[in-house]
Amino acid sequence: MGIDWKRKLSSRKFWAALAGLAGAVAVVLGAGNDTIESVSAVISASGVLIAYILGESLIDAAADGTKQ
Repeated sequence: MGIDWKRKLSSRKFWAALAGLAGAVAVVLGAGNDTIESVSAVISASGVLIAYILGESLIDAAADGTKQ
């Protein structure tokens, strides 16, 4: 049983966890608050974009009658 990447990448929990991990690593490496906030913002925005793209592809596939 493999990982369902479409579901994983569209999960808000996954992106929140990834942003938290990146923030923690940045703190350990001594990054400043501005850098940590910027990295977290980019990761969160990427998650929203990927979730939107995957959601739209599922809607398009349903309208087309195919399964992706």
